[in-house]
Amino acid sequence: MAVYKRTYHVYSGPVTPAWSRFLILYRYSKQNLFRSKLQTAFFVMCFLFPLLCLLAIYLTHNLGFLAKYNLDPTRLFAIDNKFFFAFVATQGWLAFILATFTGPGLVSPDLANGALPLYFCRPFSRTEYVLGKASALVIFLSLITWVPGLVLFAVQASLAGSSWLWTNLWLARSIFLACSIWIAILSLVTMALSAWVRWKIAAAALLLGIFFIGAGFAEAINAVMRTKLGDLINILKLIGTVWLDLFRLGDNLAISVAQAWLGLLVICGVCLALLWRKVRAFEVVK
Repeated sequence: MAVYKRTYHVYSGPVTPAWSRFLILYRYSKQNLFRSKLQTAFFVMCFLFPLLCLLAIYLTHNLGFLAKYNLDPTRLFAIDNKFFFAFVATQGWLAFILATFTGPGLVSPDLANGALPLYFCRPFSRTEYVLGKASALVIFLSLITWVPGLVLFAVQASLAGSSWLWTNLWLARSIFLACSIWIAILSLVTMALSAWVRWKIAAAALLLGIFFIGAGFAEAINAVMRTKLGDLINILKLIGTVWLDLFRLGDNLAISVAQAWLGLLVICGVCLALLWRKVRAFEVVK
């Protein structure tokens, strides 16, 4: 339209609230996460083990069914901290596989195609961009980790009675914290790799290398230096130490719980710094 005609006017329609604008990125990011039928099928399969755990909880309280087969419910399944730790560990590995296939493609397309200036010329901050991109991965990982975990806890509490609930209420906190710190690590590491390695396959391979080759390198340091401090660069050992402490199973830990928490916080801080370095409206090319 020609400016001299002065027929333009300011937009007067509804405006998205400022606090929820990052959810726009979530809405479009979640569509890209499951364009592949294989990824969608794997996401659905992640609910198989929670269903088996739910069946196990039901069987422990169905004495009539167990009596038909002369089974002792106390020996068949023990719904305790070890049960929920096994659930979190299994779903945590499934979350790792899902993040490996979906996470590296969150930021790299925007950087490869020079789309960040288009984002930041609108009322989007870098914090909102990272939150919007990460929220898609965080929500889907939550759906297969702590959400079904708390559902299992609620079912067990309803069947076992209020006495079991008040005695084991700390398990609900442990389930949520264990899954949340794992989701935070997976989301930040995959997004940082996605920002710095623009090829999705290479970013996924590097993610596997950080977790598994890093674990081997840490064991080599321990063997050569005759120390346990090499575990501080082993993400799997750090998260395992925190999990064992949360579920009150850590008797002989190689490193202290404080060291494990500090190591995980340092990893999160480094990933945020890497994201902050790359996520900007311009890029200097030498």
